[in-house]
Amino acid sequence: MTGGRGARIYDVLRETRPLVLNSARVVEAALRDDGISVGMRAVLEVLATAGPLTVPGIAHRLDLARQGIQRHVDDLAARGLVTAQTNPAHRRSVLVRLTEAGTALFDRVHDDELARLDTIAADCGDDEIAAALKVLRALNRDVRR
Repeated sequence: MTGGRGARIYDVLRETRPLVLNSARVVEAALRDDGISVGMRAVLEVLATAGPLTVPGIAHRLDLARQGIQRHVDDLAARGLVTAQTNPAHRRSVLVRLTEAGTALFDRVHDDELARLDTIAADCGDDEIAAALKVLRALNRDVRR
């Protein structure tokens, strides 16, 4: 096995696997009392940042199957956190939007997450965090291709 750039990128990817899994476990535990899943939280975030979208639009933004997103949307609607509205661009594909309750829940959950995240990786400065973000975005872009 050779060293070099490819090996360093492999090391970055190898570190992201447990990070993603462990982060999902932490988020899942934090959401338990709210009765929503990590996937439902992701849908709330997309709608909070992008505004009303179709189910395929949400699926595209999350790189997930439309069927799974539809289940999350149905569960969120049953809890009164999202609602469907007429889509002027497409008769059969409704727009999903956050309700006031959905917006309030997402805002509270997100604020709690940011407060917890502010306390971790204390030995990394802002420039290091910015560099990590740049690398991860480039890897995500190129792996998708």
